[in-house]
Order: sequence, then C-alpha cells, then structure tokens
Amino acid sequence: MKEPSGGSFVIGPAGDVVAVGEERPGEGVVALRPGRVVGLIGPPGTGLTRLGLSLLAGRSHRGPVAFLDVRGWLCPAAAWEAGLAPERLVVVRCDDKARWAQVAAALCEGVQAVYAEVPVGTKEALLRRLGALVRSRHAALVLRPVQGDLPAGLAHLRLEAREVAWEGPDAGHGRLERRRLVMAASGKATGGVTRVVEVEDDGTDDLRVVPRLAAAPALVGGAGIAAG
Repeated sequence: MKEPSGGSFVIGPAGDVVAVGEERPGEGVVALRPGRVVGLIGPPGTGLTRLGLSLLAGRSHRGPVAFLDVRGWLCPAAAWEAGLAPERLVVVRCDDKARWAQVAAALCEGVQAVYAEVPVGTKEALLRRLGALVRSRHAALVLRPVQGDLPAGLAHLRLEAREVAWEGPDAGHGRLERRRLVMAASGKATGGVTRVVEVEDDGTDDLRVVPRLAAAPALVGGAGIAAG
C-alpha cells in the first residue's frame, strides 16, 4: 500500500485498503475485511461500481473473487482497469429475484470476496440471512442495491454517494482528466459517526480517498462539489 502526501491512502492491485487512515496505524475508514458487509448506496453514474471493483482488486491477487451482476452492465474491461486479476474474477449474471439470494449465498461460501448487486424488492430477511452467512464464513461482501437502500445496521460500512463532478471538459468538450465523488461514510466501521470523504479517480488502477476537510482547499475556485 502506498502512502501519498497529505495523509491519504491509495488502493491499487496490491492492497485492500482504500482509505482515510484515521482509525489505527496502517488502517483506514474504507476497507474490505473478512466477515463484514460494505454497502454502496447511490444512483448509477456515480462511480460506485468502480469503487466496488477496486475493493475486490487486492483480494483477486490472492484468490478468486466474484461479481454478481443483476443489471447485465458489467464490462470485463472495466474490472481489468480497476486492477482485478483476469483469471481470478468470476462473473455471474442473475436478474431473477427469486433465485438471487441462493446464488449470492453460494458465492459467499465459495470465494473469499463478493460484489453483489441487489435486485429491487429483495426481502430484508434474506439480506440479513446473507449478512449472517458472511460473518460465519469470514467472507467479504460488497452489496450494491440497484435502487434504494440496505436495511439499517446490515452494512458494517455504508458508503452513500452524495455528489460527483468531472474535471476536464470545462467548455462542454475536451479530455476527461478525473472524477471526484463525495461520499458519506457511516456504520460501525466509522464508530457510528458519519464522515464525508472524497474519492479521486484519474482512470488509473489507483483510487485516492481523502478526508473531505483535507480536500476542501482544492475545491476553492469552482471545482463544482458542494460541502457535505
């Protein structure tokens, strides 16, 4: 894991942590850990799928990981660009709400880390049962509802997209240089305190995650992201 200036951390193919590094030495607020559920909440187009893939990247270099695709939108090239090992990623497509929980449970029992889109209308009891399975199997699970939210308390770490801004095409055209995503992080992983963090994505394998206050000076002058 690399540590850039300013106290932020970087996630890439070599590591699991994406994070702010305010908890304990060497650890951060945003991380993928065995026996825990990470929830990604927000509309399409906010970069949450790429964030989830980046969370899987480090695990994919130690063993197989899985992506449960409900919408049929996953492009394998996007996974490779996020740093996943091509030979270690299993993609399963299932848009059948009646079978989804069974498929998700089988994946959690078979691989060490799973990213699962959650279909609309999935019952709370099924999601909580899946969370219990993850804890018992010491698997790591990222849940991404297609619409809406997860049941309260299910996710050890809940990341909600607040705002996204693109840098580069200021005049309506030009080259996209980076995407900035403002997220609210909450749950037991943050000690019950909601923290606002900013993710910088310049299209490389690495995603830089910094505390919102640390990122604030860079927003002066019209970066286009409101305070959280």
